[in-house]
Amino acid sequence: MSTPQVKPIPDGMHAVTPHLVCAGAADAIAFYVKAFQAVELARLPGPDGRLMHAMIAIGGSPIMLADSFPEYGSQDPKALNGTPVTLHLYVEDADKTFAQALAAGATEKMALQDMFWGDRYGIVTDPFGHAWSIATHKQDLTPEQIARAAKEAFASGETGCSAQ
Repeated sequence: MSTPQVKPIPDGMHAVTPHLVCAGAADAIAFYVKAFQAVELARLPGPDGRLMHAMIAIGGSPIMLADSFPEYGSQDPKALNGTPVTLHLYVEDADKTFAQALAAGATEKMALQDMFWGDRYGIVTDPFGHAWSIATHKQDLTPEQIARAAKEAFASGETGCSAQ
């Protein structure tokens, strides 16, 4: 009798999956539910109550989470004075999602605006230190159109890329 073959990438997972470390992962899950309509998929608390592992889905994309465990070298963005990583979130209505994230407790990092590459785009920082770009694709442009629009935007200083 043969043993069933285990899938190297489990059903529902993608090849690249963000894994966020948060000081207060349970609170982060509640924020993501409120800000981005996340769906909680799993939660595994450790002996001291901190979450060793959790998983949510936003728009069908899985995201893993855990509490920070500095004693094991796992630190959150606030402990590191920020993050160089931005999670990009495409949504049906960037204005609605951006406002919803702010109302849930995020702070504006870059104002939402129409960008030269064809997206309505802005960036927020969540209460746990993670940056999220929020976008709705509004216009299909060729690489040549984008290059021309970028050149014009940078020449006029109107790139929209100046983070606050």
